[in-house]
Amino acid sequence: MEPINELKYLKVFQKVTKLISMVLDHQQVMDTIVRELPGLLDIDAATIRLLDPSTNTFVMGAAHGLSMEYLSRSHIDTNETMAMINSGYPVAKTDVDQDSHFSDQGLVNQEGIKSVLTLPILFQDSVIGILRLLTKRNRIFTAEEISFSMALAEQVGIAISNGRMFTEMGNQIDFMQEVQDISALVNSTLNLDSVLHTIVKRLPRSMGCKACTIRLLRPETNHLELVAAHGVSEEYQQRGQVEEERNIAVALTGTPVSIYDVSRDERVQYKDNMEKEGIKSLLAVPLKVKGEVIGIIRILSDSHHCFTSSEINFAITIAEIGGTAIQNARTYRKITLLFNQVEESERFVANILNCIRPQLLVVDQNRHLVLANRVFLAAMGKEENELLGSDYHSLWQGHDCIAENCPVEKVLATGQTASHEHQLIKDDGPHWVERTASPMLGENGKVEFVIEVIRDITAKRQLEQEHLERVKLQGVVELAGTVAHEINSPLFAALGTAQLLEEELESAELTADVQTIIRNLKNIGELTRKMTTMTGFESRDYVGATKIVELR
Repeated sequence: MEPINELKYLKVFQKVTKLISMVLDHQQVMDTIVRELPGLLDIDAATIRLLDPSTNTFVMGAAHGLSMEYLSRSHIDTNETMAMINSGYPVAKTDVDQDSHFSDQGLVNQEGIKSVLTLPILFQDSVIGILRLLTKRNRIFTAEEISFSMALAEQVGIAISNGRMFTEMGNQIDFMQEVQDISALVNSTLNLDSVLHTIVKRLPRSMGCKACTIRLLRPETNHLELVAAHGVSEEYQQRGQVEEERNIAVALTGTPVSIYDVSRDERVQYKDNMEKEGIKSLLAVPLKVKGEVIGIIRILSDSHHCFTSSEINFAITIAEIGGTAIQNARTYRKITLLFNQVEESERFVANILNCIRPQLLVVDQNRHLVLANRVFLAAMGKEENELLGSDYHSLWQGHDCIAENCPVEKVLATGQTASHEHQLIKDDGPHWVERTASPMLGENGKVEFVIEVIRDITAKRQLEQEHLERVKLQGVVELAGTVAHEINSPLFAALGTAQLLEEELESAELTADVQTIIRNLKNIGELTRKMTTMTGFESRDYVGATKIVELR
């Protein structure tokens, strides 16, 4: 092609400048330039690569007129050319298909590339990318064309930077709103699963990416455990351990990692799985709580994506918010579990207490009822919520219980176990109860609680009374037998003498008197017989206040 004249230079420059000014998104700027330059400059293809500061390599930003296989080659150009570009100088080459220094010479020949003009894209004297103009026929780029292309590349640099700046500003505004929304969502719940699900669902959507995963460090093993994922298959999630991946290892140190091309980056281990899943780029950021890394968030893109500083900062911010929310949810889960364990323990203790047959209650040092078993509640005829917290002494109003004899008061005063028996009047009559109080000491050795056990000993009292009655009866029986024995000897002698005298008397009057004596002696004999065979007795009124005993 003949060199274009200055007027055409100006027209091309004006058109490119106009195209650049019409769009503000830097990706649109790059796409527009690589599509329009071939027609404006009579070339076959154009590419723009941007510098990835994290790896110090140039990654594809936009391309036109070339195959994907050629664009995906591992080396852009020779080391000498790349050194010149990094120094800010353009490099023009012809007959590149014959250059043996190209490491991917086969791809160059297959694509049919003959001439290449490689230009550094500068912004504020710093290389931010490279612009490559390619032809499929030999073409010598003149000094005027190279100078013009450099000026064009500078405009591209300004356009890209302005587009980036505008995009960054727009993104920052959007990200600020997203930060507020996501923060409100994750802090609106203490459910750990809800927090994790919100993050993995909202974060990739906010960044225009395919998927997101969260892995948390298990304190017991210090291994990463996949706890949430969105946008990826189950097969991808189960691909294996990821701790050995360099991007994970770096992120665990607290530094975010951005990878443009996962298929070629050595920091990625499971390349085949990512290719099958359609993942092209990823961003790994640490989950932190108070400066301590507790896990990793990875944002996955299904298109090649150079993550900007605002995107990285946004992801880091969400990770910090998420880390705090996750820690709060974890703490809440532990507290809930602890409460459940306490409630279960309380139910277990309550069941045991309710199985205790005597009445049982617990009183604190302020004499308030804090615990009572079912037997005590039934005896009081009250529900638990009616009695708990009530004054202990109010429970005994109307009962025969003198405060000075109260075993709870004695325990609170002395710290020693105390007991007392007293009588209660119930509907079915008087009842005797035994109250035994025992101290529960705190760490300071003072009484914190008093456990009181109340037993109804009415039956015991009745048994004791019956036993006393039996003892008394036995004494009476033994005394009656002894008296009868002592009476029988002279009684039988007197009766025998009276009977002999009756036979010898001739006077009817004297015989009648003797017979009266004999009859009375026989009555006394019958009485002594009853006394020796008695099994019981009962008293009955006699004359006035006198009582007599009737033998049974």
